[in-house]
Amino acid sequence: MKRLLITLSCALGALTASAQSTPPDDALYQALGGTPGLTKLMDDFVPRLTADPRIAEFFKETKLSELKKQLVDQFCVVSGGSCIYEGETMKNSHAEMKIRKSDFNALVEVLQQSMDQQGIPFTVQNRLLARLAPMHRDIVNTR
Repeated sequence: MKRLLITLSCALGALTASAQSTPPDDALYQALGGTPGLTKLMDDFVPRLTADPRIAEFFKETKLSELKKQLVDQFCVVSGGSCIYEGETMKNSHAEMKIRKSDFNALVEVLQQSMDQQGIPFTVQNRLLARLAPMHRDIVNTR
């Protein structure tokens, strides 16, 4: 929980626009192992999501192979890789799901468990979570 609070507080300034002439910074993507590393992470993360009693209900009607592919692409883009995310916006895909802050926090905890299991260093985890954290504004839609 402490890691979550640190990560979310760091996220406020985490996303900055790059100058168009500056090549994308893919250091985080590389630190996560590129697409193979992200795929391995999602191989661990997606089953944990469906097994966690706090959030499993959100995934019972989800085609898990498609979810995994979308997450790999999304995390690739967020971390600076050259992938293309073609899924729905976070706001559209979660609009009817009645997601609370506690649900979002549970998902983050599960992601942290998966990153720990994969041996992703704490500093790399925090960098990724800081880039993902602003999505909560589009995902959390219920008090």
